[in-house]
Order: sequence, then C-alpha cells, then structure tokens
Amino acid sequence: MKNKVQKIILFDGVCNLCNGTVTYIIKRDKKNVFKFAALQSEIGQQLISKFNIDSSKVDSIILIDGERHYEKSSAALYIAKNLSGAYPLLFGFMIVPKFMRNAVYDYIAKNRYKWFGKKESCMIPTTELKAKFL
Repeated sequence: MKNKVQKIILFDGVCNLCNGTVTYIIKRDKKNVFKFAALQSEIGQQLISKFNIDSSKVDSIILIDGERHYEKSSAALYIAKNLSGAYPLLFGFMIVPKFMRNAVYDYIAKNRYKWFGKKESCMIPTTELKAKFL
C-alpha cells in the first residue's frame, strides 16, 4: 500500500479569518488529510525556510504537500479539492489565470485584519483538535 503523505496547512495564527477557516476546514476534512501549523510557530518557520518561501510576500495560507508547496489561491483550491461535499468542484477555478485568482486573494488577505480582526497570540487548539496541529 502506498504511504499517504500528510498535507500541512500553514496559516496566520493571529488572524481571525484564518483561524475561522482552519476550523471550517477541520469540520469538512472527513478523510483526515490535513495537519495544521501557524506560520508563526517553530514548525511553520522551519517549513517556510525548507521551501524557501518569502514570508514577506506570502503571509496567509500555504499548503505543503510532500515535497511541493502551494501558495495563496492555489493553496486554497488544492485544499478545497480534498474536502467533503461539493468543495472539490471549486478546483475548477484553477483554469482562471493565477494572476487573476491571486489578485482577488491578495485583496482579501490585505484587508483581513481590518475586516475580521486580529488576536494577540496564536490560537490554542482544544484538546480534541490538538492531534490536528503540529
């Protein structure tokens, strides 16, 4: 049997929108595909360094999938592809040129603190969710 690679979602741990999105993904991750780590965490920083990601340009969501990584809208669409329900259909948006997808993504990311607020520190997962976090 082929070894299943754990997919890791790196997220902005102090962003309310990002934390809400993580909770949303966990509820729809019926196949237990994803693990999570805050960008600000030690493991988050190690992965950013390993994949040579410029965190000044990508400060919201990154998907690590084995030896590959996806950023911004591509990360969001690859995540949707692995969720339960109709979410995999969103992957069809990959046909939209990346510069267009990322323009929308960047607009939301740039305004996320203003629209959704910011925490003083990273989210602390509940006991039942701790296994999902690195």
